[in-house]
Amino acid sequence: MREEKILILDFGSQYTQLIARRVRELNIYSEIHPFNAIPPIDESIKGIILSGSPFSVLEENTLRTNLEDIIGKKPILGICYGAQYIAHHFGGKVARSAKREYGKAQLSRILKEDVFTQNISKNSQVWMSHGDTILEIPSQFELLASTDSIDVAAYKSKENQFDHPIYAIQFHPEVTHSLEGKHFIQNFVLDICKCTGNWTPDAFIEQTVQNLRNKIGTDKVLMALSGGVDSSVGAQLLHKAIGKNLYCFFIDNGLLRKDEFEEVLASYEGMGFNIKGIDAKNRFWTELKDVSDPERKRKIIGRVFIEIFEEEAAKYDDINWLGQGTIYPDVIESISVHGPSVTIKSHHNVGGLPEKFDLKIIEPLRMLFKDEVRKVGRALSLPSNIIDRHPFPGPGLAIRILGDITPEKVSLLQEADAIFINKLKEHHLYNDVWQAATILLPVQSVGVMGDERTYEKTVVLRAVNSVDGMTAEWSQLPHDFLAEVSSKIINHVKGINRVVYDISTKPPATIEWE
Repeated sequence: MREEKILILDFGSQYTQLIARRVRELNIYSEIHPFNAIPPIDESIKGIILSGSPFSVLEENTLRTNLEDIIGKKPILGICYGAQYIAHHFGGKVARSAKREYGKAQLSRILKEDVFTQNISKNSQVWMSHGDTILEIPSQFELLASTDSIDVAAYKSKENQFDHPIYAIQFHPEVTHSLEGKHFIQNFVLDICKCTGNWTPDAFIEQTVQNLRNKIGTDKVLMALSGGVDSSVGAQLLHKAIGKNLYCFFIDNGLLRKDEFEEVLASYEGMGFNIKGIDAKNRFWTELKDVSDPERKRKIIGRVFIEIFEEEAAKYDDINWLGQGTIYPDVIESISVHGPSVTIKSHHNVGGLPEKFDLKIIEPLRMLFKDEVRKVGRALSLPSNIIDRHPFPGPGLAIRILGDITPEKVSLLQEADAIFINKLKEHHLYNDVWQAATILLPVQSVGVMGDERTYEKTVVLRAVNSVDGMTAEWSQLPHDFLAEVSSKIINHVKGINRVVYDISTKPPATIEWE
């Protein structure tokens, strides 16, 4: 497979990841780099996109890159700030907008036929979000499109002005509000950059497995699995590359869903993994006894996990690598575009382990987004109970039991949660929901069951729809379905007499309660 990619220079836009995703939807690999860390422009790079930014090109300390390093070397597309930066760099006129231009606009005038604007409808809706406006484009460029309120909505370099063309737009084609935004991106990467679109899950698997074999050789890899999509797909790629030299373990921390430890372990064994299941329920429960603060719960769970990992790793004397399920959003978040003063988030899934062990890190999925991980998992024929599994928090049910943790509360919540999840699957609603959870509240309320009054616990059902968890809408599940779930929980789980449904969005609420 011929390597080809689109380089995206990030100037801090909230939409930068979306640009990368839109390019990848066209089966073209894209890579995000900070504006001030341009990699060598080699033959694999077919085009360069400059992202938007919350900054103004008119500010004294604005974000600047060395455009001379890229101009003329590859086709370039500047988006919003990128467009303003190009105009300002070449002597055009950029000014602060009288008011921030934010929201929907129409490309009312396509002024020149061009490959970049092919297949774009008249009055195509686009999304504006900028505080600066380009009043005049530089002499080396020509106008492509305008809106009713903005004269310079799109422009390009004149023919033969540079070795490779430069395009610039003041709107955001990567957001869904730009209804034909995908066409603009497609025109740029396919027709202008001449990408072939050969980056598919199967191609990724073939290339990654070969790279893993070359990198690891006959060494051995240790990897902790969670039952989630990322670690499972990562482990399958490693297993495909090095077979029995991959040593996995799966810890039952007593905070998993009902029967999840046994079911997931059976799936892993069925996939041929060299895996060890570790029953550590009582150890976690003992450490969490009488702890109610959610942050303390998280820290205790993380510490105990590391202790168990240390004990397991000590049983092997010839392990060279630590496998992790790191994915691309984690990597991106670990890179600052604002300089060294900004606190950088560690992207390693198992915090602290690399410092404690003399192991090299191997991350097969570090360049994939979540939806791409699922596609690769399906191409690897992983079981659907792993690939289609809802996101599940690392601390598990510990942060879905408000208050202190006891084995009795865990059992109570597991039973109620199992009813909710199984009913979603039974009614074919599970795959329509991004994440579903049951939360046990530290309150009791009065109820009537038969001829007796009860004073028992309350659970909250939570179901949300989201793309990446950054924002979420509550799922509008059918009322008769919710009634059926509530009835079964109350009638079958002794100790619960009230079920409520959470209809909060994120923001302002979060998905989890703790």
